[in-house]
Amino acid sequence: MQTEEINIKDSTEVLKKEIFRLTKQYHKEKFVEEEFIPGITTVPVSGKVFDHEEIEYIVESALDGWFTTGRFNKVFEKDLAQFIGARKAVTVNSGSSANLIALASLTSENLGERALTSGDEIISTPVSFPTTVNPSLLYGLVPVFVDASLPTYNIDVDKIEEAISPKTKAIMVAHTLGNPFNAEKVLQLAKKYNLWMIEDCCDALGAKFKGRHVGTFGDAATLSFYPAHHITMGEGGAIFTNNLPLKKIIESFRDWGRDCWCDPGNDNTCGKRFEWQLGDLPLGYDHKYIYSHLGYNLKITDMQAALGLAQLKKLPEFIKIRNHNFDRIKEGLHDLIDKLILPDATPDSEPSWFGFLITVRKDAGITRNELTAKLNEAKIATRLLFAGDIRKQPYFKDHKYRVSGDTKNAEIILNNTFWVGVTPMINDKMIDYMIDVFHKVLR
Repeated sequence: MQTEEINIKDSTEVLKKEIFRLTKQYHKEKFVEEEFIPGITTVPVSGKVFDHEEIEYIVESALDGWFTTGRFNKVFEKDLAQFIGARKAVTVNSGSSANLIALASLTSENLGERALTSGDEIISTPVSFPTTVNPSLLYGLVPVFVDASLPTYNIDVDKIEEAISPKTKAIMVAHTLGNPFNAEKVLQLAKKYNLWMIEDCCDALGAKFKGRHVGTFGDAATLSFYPAHHITMGEGGAIFTNNLPLKKIIESFRDWGRDCWCDPGNDNTCGKRFEWQLGDLPLGYDHKYIYSHLGYNLKITDMQAALGLAQLKKLPEFIKIRNHNFDRIKEGLHDLIDKLILPDATPDSEPSWFGFLITVRKDAGITRNELTAKLNEAKIATRLLFAGDIRKQPYFKDHKYRVSGDTKNAEIILNNTFWVGVTPMINDKMIDYMIDVFHKVLR
């Protein structure tokens, strides 16, 4: 019988090697890189970059037959946290879910007087992606909007303190398109006023402030692994924290709100599964079915984690290429600064650029919409800075919020700002073409 088991194992390993060989061959024949033809081939703003290794990782996880969160996710969470320099990383099924869970975890009654409750204020900026702000609305919090700064496009950190009121309980803002805000100063304010700090790092994986990775300053931080981002799982996200009790709360909200912390497929990690008495439940009620929070099921599959693990190996090179592309575009457009406001890195930061932001000056002789139309005609893809000013979005009109100071830069960004790509999908030939088109249109 033992010999038979060994033979079966040997046979499956041979089959697996053959599957991987065919996977590599399939990738080579299926995903042939297209030649760039100026004016014909689109210069993308974003997109996934992968090779046969990613597919092999996904196939291997599928061959396990486990499918839900498993061994690949354990390694991915560990390696991701190590890369950032955080104590713990918790994966979820999207960056939006990451923001939701990060905020939701701060409403836990386990946090006592510091728990966020309906009516509390949370500081953000109107220049935002919706899901940075939406969790606050869902939990009855009141966003307090502080203007953005130009040309960093981040929240104006010098205006945060004047926005703080006795009702303020948290700060939740994003590092815009890979450009860190002054996380050190925001952290100082959070400590001074006993506020929670959440960093939205969805567009900023690998960015640093004063040599320290963003995502390690706040109580919690978030990432997205949608294909447009620095690495991809297809869909996916993660939450970072250095606070171990908070990590347990985060996992509870992610996993149905359960009190139990057993991994999927495991039982009785606590050693007293049938000895608990919580809430109004009878003594001995199965701990696997005790729920301490109003939670969700936002776990990822092991196939997603496998893809992320393969992508993570390539992340340093991806960041290098993104920053190279950013620098070349900025150098090439420098002589157009009389018509365009070009982005600047925050002082003391090392960005991990997600895109190249451009604001058309009022006296440029062309509007933002006219310029982006010309670029799109030339097959140069563009995007606006997400919601622009989120207060102007149709869904926001009935929601309660407060504004601190003027928001003149948010108005400028809403009407005059867009961005082009720096994705590793873009090469120097594409950048040269992009720069040439800008000059033809603006000169």
